[in-house]
Amino acid sequence: MPQFLPEPTEEGIVAIGGPITAEMLQQSYANGIFPWPHEGHPLLWFAPDPRAILDFDALHIGDRLARRRRNSTYTFTINKCFRTVMEACATVPRADQDGTWITSAMLKAYTDLHALGDAHSIEVWDGETLVAGLYGVYVAGVFSGESMFTRVTDGSKLAVLYLIDHLRSLGLTWLDIEQLTPHFEALGAVEISRVDFMARLRDAAAKPHIPFV
Repeated sequence: MPQFLPEPTEEGIVAIGGPITAEMLQQSYANGIFPWPHEGHPLLWFAPDPRAILDFDALHIGDRLARRRRNSTYTFTINKCFRTVMEACATVPRADQDGTWITSAMLKAYTDLHALGDAHSIEVWDGETLVAGLYGVYVAGVFSGESMFTRVTDGSKLAVLYLIDHLRSLGLTWLDIEQLTPHFEALGAVEISRVDFMARLRDAAAKPHIPFV
C-alpha cells in the first residue's frame, strides 16, 4: 500500500510508493487521487489543490475549431483500441513535453482497469488510420481525463469534444482534467479548490451509476 502523508504537500502529493494495480486505481480515483510517476522518485499519488475541471455549460469552442469540427471527415470510436491509444499517448511527440510519465507499470495497470470497465478511450480515425485519441478513468460517476495524443491539427481537441458529447448523453455535466493546461483553458476549464472538488465527487458518487458504454 502507498504510504499516506500526514498532510498533502504544496504540490498536492498525498501518498508515496506502493503498487500500481487496477484495484488500487479504482480506490484512488474514487477518493480524488491519481498516480503521477516522476523519474528518480517512488510512485507519487496526487490530489492537487487547486484541481482543474471543465463544466460543460462553460465550454467554449472557438470559430476555427468549430469550423474544423463541422468540416471534419474523421470518424470516432469508443474503446476500440484502448492499449494502442495509451501507447500513442506515451510515444507520439508533443512540443511542450519531453519523455513520458506513462511507464510500463502504468500501461499494465490502466489496461487491466480497462478490462474491468473503468478506463476508456476515444479514438479518432482518418479512414483506417488512427490519428488522435485520449483515455481516462470513469469511477464514481466522474470521468477523469488522463492523456491524449494527435498526429493531425486539432485531432485531440476533436476527441475531447466527442468525449464531452458522450458524457452529456450520460447526464454528466462536468469533466475532471486534474491539471489546468492551455489546451483546456481555451475550452473553458477552470481551477477549483480540493474541498469543492471532493464535494463534487461525493455528489456524483451518490447518484445512480450510469455505465460509460
